[in-house]
Amino acid sequence: MKKLGSMRLAYGQALVELGASNPDIVALSADVSNSDHSFMFEDAFPDRFFNVGIAEQALVDVAAGLAYAGKVPFANTFAFLFATRALEMVRTHLCYGRANVKLMAAYSGLSDSFDGPTHHSITDLAIMRSLPEMTVIVPSDPISLKALLVQAAALDGPVYFRLNRNEVPILFDDSYSPQIGKAETLRNGTDVSLIGTGIMVNRCLEAAEILASQNIDARVIEVHTLKPLDRECIALAAKETGAFVTAEEHSVIGGLGGAVAEVVAEVCPVPVMRVGISDQFTETGSYFQLLDKYGMAVENIVDAAKKAFSTKK
Repeated sequence: MKKLGSMRLAYGQALVELGASNPDIVALSADVSNSDHSFMFEDAFPDRFFNVGIAEQALVDVAAGLAYAGKVPFANTFAFLFATRALEMVRTHLCYGRANVKLMAAYSGLSDSFDGPTHHSITDLAIMRSLPEMTVIVPSDPISLKALLVQAAALDGPVYFRLNRNEVPILFDDSYSPQIGKAETLRNGTDVSLIGTGIMVNRCLEAAEILASQNIDARVIEVHTLKPLDRECIALAAKETGAFVTAEEHSVIGGLGGAVAEVVAEVCPVPVMRVGISDQFTETGSYFQLLDKYGMAVENIVDAAKKAFSTKK
């Protein structure tokens, strides 16, 4: 059993460290700083923190103005609000003008579990990766969050950074050095590739162990950057393993599975099985039980891998 770590705490700590190293970094909140732990930045740098209230469109617009004035704004609210209520501002005022704003999308996926389907963010990756100029990042654990956040701060342009509300398994140590735009092969294999993002990376690793006991050699690839996607890694895995399973805490429509299928269709057609939420809304409940109920259990990945392996040429 892997040790668990808080994504929210890791984010708050990392944001304070970034603020200490760069006086141009500012933070904004739509009145959710206690929820996402951006209050830690407010405590450390009160003159560089702005609470705009429950007004997500204003959050994005104020962040854009600060960016155009030379600051590096980290805008904080729930993921579903960036992808719905504030979407026009994200598209037009950030992406069109290529504003250097970091959208810190808290409570992503099903992690705002007890607030129900209106607060679940299951279409945000599809929406955000379709926007020109947007970089989309989904860390897998607190260690990867900190490493990728430093790079996101240094990247010039809008970034959508997906954050999980919960404690999640810690996969990496301080030697882990991800690079934005480069997928990470965490386990080699020749029979099928399990491609995961976010919390589903750990479940891919668990599935690979089960598959190994059944004489199926699974490669595990972490995609922490959904856009730009590492096409070279995907193409190589397609050629070397001949079958894919994608796993994401998101609808199977338009997210990681869609992105991988687009690459595969162009460069190396192989079977692609998508593990995620089917075309439906989800319900209120315990987070990890919801993941299992809506098709994101380890067993779902194992079953998909067997099917993909059995149908490859």
